[in-house]
Amino acid sequence: MEFFATAKVPAQVSDLHRRLTIADLSRWCGSIYEVLDNEGSRGDIYCIWGNIRVHREDVREGVRFTLPGCPNALQWTVCTGLAPEPDRVQIHLTINRTEHDSDFIDSLEQFVADWATGLESGW
Repeated sequence: MEFFATAKVPAQVSDLHRRLTIADLSRWCGSIYEVLDNEGSRGDIYCIWGNIRVHREDVREGVRFTLPGCPNALQWTVCTGLAPEPDRVQIHLTINRTEHDSDFIDSLEQFVADWATGLESGW
């Protein structure tokens, strides 16, 4: 399944690489309540789904975060806007299921919406 949100943020790739760190995840997303451990490109967070290990990776147009221990293979990417909306940032989340229970789907939709809200209010 895929979930999307868009934030009106005029960010360059270098901005995303520099600012979207494990240490600052709770600043950018209201569904991430606390960073419990930060090891640079890896860490532990307390979020809407509980205590979870997270990995961070710079990608061509932004930053990808993965939850390697998640049974749904959850991952999300925050990328710069490309044509036709270069002044926006795209949040794209995927899981490895084609269906899931409605409460979990609601939490995924809230998660990407919280990213958009956090980026717009804190950038």
